[in-house]
Amino acid sequence: MERKYEWSKLNHLQLGRYAEYFVKMEFTLLGFEVYTSEVDDRGIDFVIRKDNKYYDIQVKSARNNNYVFFAKSKFDLRENLLAAVVLLEEGEAPRLYLIPSTRWRESDALFASKDYEGLKSQPEWGLNLSRKNLPLLEPFTFDKSVVNIFNLGAVEV
Repeated sequence: MERKYEWSKLNHLQLGRYAEYFVKMEFTLLGFEVYTSEVDDRGIDFVIRKDNKYYDIQVKSARNNNYVFFAKSKFDLRENLLAAVVLLEEGEAPRLYLIPSTRWRESDALFASKDYEGLKSQPEWGLNLSRKNLPLLEPFTFDKSVVNIFNLGAVEV
C-alpha cells in the first residue's frame, strides 16, 4: 500500500499544479465561481467571484518550510489580490493559508520586503517560513481568512 501525502515523490511542477488545483477546489466547495487564466504571465493563477466581487489569486506551494516569494512586478499590493500558500509536509495533509496582499505593507519576522538594490535579483515580497514563524501564519488559515475577507459565516472544518 502506498503512503498518502508523499510530497517528496513530486517534482516542483507537480507540486505547484497540485497546490493550484487544491486551492481552486477549496474555493469551489465554498460556492465561489473559479475562473482559470489560460496563461500565467501576470502572476495571477486564477480569479474567484462571489457576490459580484472578483479577487485575483496567486498560489505558492512550499515543502519543508522553504522561503516563498512573489515578484513585486507581478504582485502589486491591492485589496482584491490574495496569496494562497499551501504548505506540504511529508506524510501530512496540505495546510492552506490565504493572505491578503496588503498584509505585506508592514514587514516583520514572517512578512518580508526585499528590494535587492544594486543586485541582479528582482524586488520581491516574501514569507520567511520556519517552525518558529509558523504560529504567525495561524490568523491566515484558509478557514479563518475566508470568514474575515469575504464576511462568510463560520466555515465547517
